[in-house]
Amino acid sequence: MENTTFVEISSLAIAHNLKLFRSLVGAKVLLSCCVKANAYGHGIVESANLMIKNGADWLNVNALYEAEALRNAGITAPIYVMGYVPLKDLHKISELDLRLVVYNLETLVELEKIGKPVNVHLKLETGNNRQGIRDEDLSVFKEFFVNTKFIQLEGTATHFANIEDTLDHSFAMSQLEKFKKMSDNLNPRMRHCANSAAAMLFPETYFDMVRIGISAYGMWPSAETRISVQQESKHEISLKPALTWKTLVTQIKKVPTGEYIGYGCTCRTSRDSKIAILPVGYYDGYDRELSNKAHVLINGKRAPVRGRVCMNITMVDVTDIPDVKLEDEVVLIGSQGDESISAEQFADWANSINYEVTARINDRIPRYVV
Repeated sequence: MENTTFVEISSLAIAHNLKLFRSLVGAKVLLSCCVKANAYGHGIVESANLMIKNGADWLNVNALYEAEALRNAGITAPIYVMGYVPLKDLHKISELDLRLVVYNLETLVELEKIGKPVNVHLKLETGNNRQGIRDEDLSVFKEFFVNTKFIQLEGTATHFANIEDTLDHSFAMSQLEKFKKMSDNLNPRMRHCANSAAAMLFPETYFDMVRIGISAYGMWPSAETRISVQQESKHEISLKPALTWKTLVTQIKKVPTGEYIGYGCTCRTSRDSKIAILPVGYYDGYDRELSNKAHVLINGKRAPVRGRVCMNITMVDVTDIPDVKLEDEVVLIGSQGDESISAEQFADWANSINYEVTARINDRIPRYVV
C-alpha cells in the first residue's frame, strides 16, 4: 500500500553525526544514544539499528514499552531506561536485561523483593528539580546498597537544567560540581551527565559515558549551543539533519480572486490562484500554528500554506510554481532542489522547538532508512 505521507531517515547523516561525537569523546567513553519518543520522531527501531551500526555502545529510552520494542526487534545492546517504571512492572527489568534509573526508595525495595540481579543508576538532584535524589536524602539510599543482595549500584547520573539555553554556563558548572561531590559519596562504578550540548562544549562532563540526544539526529539543541560551540570549541563541529518528511499533491484546483480558503475563512485570494491539496494535517503532527504561515517545497520551490491547517488536510498556493501535477512529491521538512525547510524553521512558525516538531510526527507514519 502506498503511503501518502512518510519520513525518510538518512543513514549517512546518522553515521556522520555519531562519528563526530566519537571523535569528541574518544574511544574509552561509552556513547549512549537516546531513542526515546520514537527516536525524537525518527523511528525507534530504525534509528536504534543505525546507532548501533555506527558505534553507539548503549541506547537510552524513557519507557518500558520502548525497551520492549527494541528487544522484540532483536536489539541486544545495553538499554538504559530513564523514565518511571511502575512497581508492578519492575520484574521486566531483569527479564529484558535493562539498566534502570532510580530515584525512589520504593523502587529499590521492590526490585530487591523480586530477587533477580539488576543494575541501577541513581539520579542525583543537582538543580533541575525533576527526577532526582537530593543530597540530604542520599544517606538512606547509600545504606540500602550496603545491605542489598540483588541490586547493584552501577552508576550515578544527573541532567543539566541550563546548559543549552544560555551563553552563561555558570549554573551548569555548579551542577557539575555538586554531581561530583554526591557521586564521590556513593563511589559508583560509572558516572554520566553529558547531553548533546555538554558533549560538544565541556570534556570535563564526559566521565564514563555521554548521553547524546537530539544532535545524534543532526539537530542543534539550541541556537545558544551553536553560538557557544562556534565561540568556545576547539573542534570543527558540523551536524547533518537526518530527517526528511514528505507527502504528495492529491488535488490541484483553480480558485478565483476573492474566494476564501479553509475553515474560518482566514485566507482570501487576492488573485486568481492555483491551490494544491495535501493529505496531511495536525493529526499527523503538521501543527495548526502553521496556518497561513508556513511553506512547503514542491518542484524545488516554496509554496505557502493558505488557510487553516486541518486535521488531515493542508492547502498550499502553487500559483507561481509551474507544472505541478497530481501526486508530485512535497517536502514538509527537509531539502528539495536548492531550497530547504529545517526543523528549526518549522519550530519558529509553530512557536515551538525542534525537539517537539520531530517528536510529534505521528508514530503511524512510516519511517524509511535511505
